[in-house]
Amino acid sequence: MLRRLLNAWKNRFTAPGIAPERWSELCAGLPLLRRFERRELAVLHQLAGAFLQQKHLVGAAGLTVDDDMRALIAAQACVPVLALGLSWYDDWRTVILYPRGFVASHEYRDEAGVVHREARPLEGEATYAGPVVLSWEDTVDTLHDWESNLVLHEFAHKLDMRNGVANGMPPLHRGMDRDAWTHAFQSAYDDFCRRVDQGLELPFDDYADTDPAEFFAVASEAFFLTPDRVRTWYPAVYGQLGRFYRQWPADTARAGAGPAA
Repeated sequence: MLRRLLNAWKNRFTAPGIAPERWSELCAGLPLLRRFERRELAVLHQLAGAFLQQKHLVGAAGLTVDDDMRALIAAQACVPVLALGLSWYDDWRTVILYPRGFVASHEYRDEAGVVHREARPLEGEATYAGPVVLSWEDTVDTLHDWESNLVLHEFAHKLDMRNGVANGMPPLHRGMDRDAWTHAFQSAYDDFCRRVDQGLELPFDDYADTDPAEFFAVASEAFFLTPDRVRTWYPAVYGQLGRFYRQWPADTARAGAGPAA
């Protein structure tokens, strides 16, 4: 499959958007990329170049976005869609980078019909059919963190939203069982929330107990960063994520590519 994908991308995009020397630096420097074999990295290189041709990466609040920053974002953003293709990102066009955390304002209507406005500080945000917004400072802070990755998190939300809303249920591929997905994630989410409430050991960041959408996003981060841990703690979730992303990172992890489960 990866060979066919590579040939397809080569035929469509003759000049990658990331220079080969810069790509080599990214592959050597980003822990996220260490588990991939050479041919997978070649596909990811082409995919990241196509991402940069299709998406606008712009700075906000005075931040100037250079080519190295664009390459860093693209390389990470394309990991979840390595075996899916960029069409999974085709309903939006812009990535906005703030220098650091930003304040987002939102409106919502309560059950009584009253409209409320709230503002809260964020490190990243994904909106349906809208941009992905990232704090550059926090993006850099999580580059070498085995516990979290801001780019993976927000782009997992984008995949989740392909159904119209972030709820922990992205569009499943033909042959995937919706009931099996729901059972795997609900059981794991209930166990995770119980562990948070009781102060027990957790397999990944406790932010996952916020709601099912955040559980999916955080579990997706862990799936790519510490796949052995996900497979050990929640094997059914690992299986569902493997079928969805069409990747099996725990089976292909290289020595030294991450901490033990």
